[in-house]
Amino acid sequence: MNPAAPHRVGLTVLVGLAAAAVVAGLVAGSPVLERIMLRLPAMPTADIAVGFAVIGLLALAVWGIVALGRAARTRARGRALASTLRGELSCGIRSRLLLQRLNELTIDDARDVRLGARYSIVVDELGIAFWNGGRRPRRAIHFPWREVRNIRSDSMVVGGSVVHVLVLRIRHGGASVELPIILSSGRAGRFALADAPFFAVVRSWKAKHRAALAAEGLELPPLTAPIPIIRPEAAAAARR
Repeated sequence: MNPAAPHRVGLTVLVGLAAAAVVAGLVAGSPVLERIMLRLPAMPTADIAVGFAVIGLLALAVWGIVALGRAARTRARGRALASTLRGELSCGIRSRLLLQRLNELTIDDARDVRLGARYSIVVDELGIAFWNGGRRPRRAIHFPWREVRNIRSDSMVVGGSVVHVLVLRIRHGGASVELPIILSSGRAGRFALADAPFFAVVRSWKAKHRAALAAEGLELPPLTAPIPIIRPEAAAAARR
């Protein structure tokens, strides 16, 4: 699964065409630009440099405040869920494709599913639930195990990187859709969960799924190829 690839190619073509148009416009309008520049008042180079530096520092400060607030909100939600619910708690990273697929499932419910940039996932004996909010979590959507058809691992392109995704096939309201879930690593400098921790989550969710279906006497999903168990030393050797 690589749903981002066609969009990336189209975006690259559009950016290239826009850049070519900008360059052609600058070349064609260079005499006009020269006359405009000559009429502008002279400004000290040092003042311009200081101005750009101040703008950059302000932008960095705003970004840092937003990131710290988001992290604090995620931690508060995690603590609240851990204290009130039983189950395995994970943190997901919102993606446009995931939101699109979720709203395909709920199109008959006359409501849009919204997720935070970092949302929580609780997996327990009842099913899989997605949560928003902070100290007072709000459940965005819940899928009982009987609606989960399959759980598998895959990968997709995000930006310029390939990341692991946990794929849920959900059948809800007559629609069958695959939900690509990017799990957050929760570590500074790391974006998505990968290697052994990622595959451990996939195995755990699959085991809970099969156990819940067996308890209700429902048909179990077919067994797929075994999920690799990546040892830390093997992962370190592969990165060299």
